[in-house]
Amino acid sequence: MTSSRSSSISEKAPSAVVRPAAADVERDDPDAEFGGHGARKKLERKLLRKLDLRMSILIVIYILNYVDRNNAGAARLRGFEADLHLQGQEFATLLSILYVGYIIMQIPSNMFLNHIGKPSLYLPVCMMIWGTLSILTGITNNFVGALLTRFFLGFVEAAFFPGALFLISKWYKRSELGTRTALLYCGNIISNAFGALIASGILDGMGGKLGRAAWRWLFYIEGALTVFVALCAIFILPDFPATTRRWWLSEEERRLAMRRMEEDAGVGDEAETEVGGMASGLWMAVKDWKVWWMAFAMTSQVVALSFNAYFPTLSATMGFDPTVTLLLCAPPFVFTAIMAFVISRHSDKTGERFWHITGPFLGGIVGFIIAICTMNTAARYVSLFLMAQCYAGFVVMYTWVSNSFPRPPSKRAVAVALVNAFSQLGNVAGSYVWPSAWGPTYRNSYAICIATAGWAIVMCWVFRVHLGRLNAELDRAEREKGVKVKGFRYLL
Repeated sequence: MTSSRSSSISEKAPSAVVRPAAADVERDDPDAEFGGHGARKKLERKLLRKLDLRMSILIVIYILNYVDRNNAGAARLRGFEADLHLQGQEFATLLSILYVGYIIMQIPSNMFLNHIGKPSLYLPVCMMIWGTLSILTGITNNFVGALLTRFFLGFVEAAFFPGALFLISKWYKRSELGTRTALLYCGNIISNAFGALIASGILDGMGGKLGRAAWRWLFYIEGALTVFVALCAIFILPDFPATTRRWWLSEEERRLAMRRMEEDAGVGDEAETEVGGMASGLWMAVKDWKVWWMAFAMTSQVVALSFNAYFPTLSATMGFDPTVTLLLCAPPFVFTAIMAFVISRHSDKTGERFWHITGPFLGGIVGFIIAICTMNTAARYVSLFLMAQCYAGFVVMYTWVSNSFPRPPSKRAVAVALVNAFSQLGNVAGSYVWPSAWGPTYRNSYAICIATAGWAIVMCWVFRVHLGRLNAELDRAEREKGVKVKGFRYLL
């Protein structure tokens, strides 16, 4: 019996020795499961290429999101108000009502998206619905009909932007997020440029076709294009790392995607996201004053950016015909798209946020001042460029929000949606900042933009100081514990 037992033990001994050695290797090299550090870097580059290709569809979707939202501004130049018999502030009400539905739905939408874990289905379905509603706007004949379609358009469009921000924050690290957020938001910026060009072509070429006014064709065509792209997006968009379809991503790449997020936040919490915890996330976000501070800061920025919906009207103050007016809207936003990418990429490389937000808004304030001081055509056109590039700072602001609430995912989902939803109150107020009675100089409107942009800069500075203090506390805590490798730090 003893001999047999000894023999059995000796046969098992080698495997017992190997396992601790393997564990030691794993501790020494955390990338061992991916073949070592070099192999992991190669796999990571491949993963990012795949992700970037698939996420690029979000840019197209965002272009159409804003085109469908802002085409009323272009339609206004070709009989929209007259055909619907709009009077007084009714056009401004049509613009603002969209944001009522937009505000109501953002938080519930992101909570639902986090729960089901299937953005590849949820976002395209919402897109199909808002495309259909855009088409229906083209058949309305009165203020009430247009009001209803615009309200429900905002109700459904609310799903996209906070959902897209949450989706990319689940795949990209903080050092990668600014550039990707910039590329996403470039969809918004480009929509202002090419939306005006598309509108110019439709409004010039489709007037009277099949007995329909040109502005009606604008809603028909752009809405139909949205539905088509939504069908394509179902097969392109990824889900979350833990829920994504496996056919485009290997199991090793999926594990690496989840590992990257754990390392970036300093803790693994994917299970918390997928199992639930959304009520807890909602409570954590609501009671965090940083969320509300950022929400108020972004609201001020949105009021300062309210010129966006009236850009064709401001361009028209230079005295050109409607076609040229729409064409002149494009260059400022092409310039802004380039600026947004450059500034966001530099912000990622340096790990700095505040000055990359403040710089563009200071430039915008200069633009507002020029527009107040002169009606000279060249000067006013330059001012439009300076105003538009404020969006470069706004893009970095979105990235800063995602960076400042890294975990748990349920809190981040609610925080991103809450900040974006609350900030849309700025669009509701901003819709009334540009009444026709203040034109063509719009000096009062520009003064409001200067005040709100300045106040937003002050709020961002206070937030930066607070995050600096939190980082100092984290430094002190790590020194006391003897930790040599720095953990998570807020980006300033």
